Amino acid sequence: MTKARGRRTGSRASDGRRDAAGEFLTDFISGEQVRATPEEVQAVQVFARRLVEDYGYGRNRIRTRPQYRVRRRPSDEGGSYPVDIAVFHGAEHTESQLAMIVECKKNDRHDGEHQLRLYLDMSAAKVGVWFNGRDHVYLRKVTRKDGHRTFEHLPNIPRSGERIEDIGLHLRKDLVRPSNLKAVFRDIRNHLAGMTTGITRDEALAQEIINILFCKLLDEQETAPDDVLTFRAGVGESPRGRPAARSRPLRAGQGDRFR
Repeated sequence: MTKARGRRTGSRASDGRRDAAGEFLTDFISGEQVRATPEEVQAVQVFARRLVEDYGYGRNRIRTRPQYRVRRRPSDEGGSYPVDIAVFHGAEHTESQLAMIVECKKNDRHDGEHQLRLYLDMSAAKVGVWFNGRDHVYLRKVTRKDGHRTFEHLPNIPRSGERIEDIGLHLRKDLVRPSNLKAVFRDIRNHLAGMTTGITRDEALAQEIINILFCKLLDEQETAPDDVLTFRAGVGESPRGRPAARSRPLRAGQGDRFR
């Protein structure tokens, strides 16, 4: 399975490995020693590596330690809420340059999304991620002309240099291998379990994942390098709408190609 290529910039600071005792690890972004909590090991370090190696963001645009803080209220100048991962438009880590917030503190999807909305509402960031190592939520903050802010779910986050509107519009030649395939499969499994009604057994979920993999494999085999992939989801597309319609020929072709 491959993902769209992002521009890889920035030198390698660390590999996120634990120390001999297993109590501390070297933060993938900052190189600082941090406590090897389950949140840190399973979520923060995994997504930080994903931002650099899968989405192409340079380390100089990402801040983990010391943690960036967002306001609790408009009058809060110093910032009260610590952010697990902050992504900026450039190397300047200021409020006006904040592009994306990644939160890993809340284990529950509902609580995590609620916290993420609060952080986005009080910051300049337009994209937010909640990730607990097993499931995810991607959000886009939209500010209306009257100043009212709303939130929309995204199928993915933009890679480095990509607009939100370009999410999903990947050419086959731009695909690269994901940095942590095990984490991707775990994320898919738990996302399906949380979003699909009536499917809870691992056997049924495994079958759905196999169907996804076959569609992905067939799409990559039959798409020319300079063409946009068919098996994708774009911004504003309902999974049961255009993405489902595009994938039907691929699912129909599975029986002929993968017997």
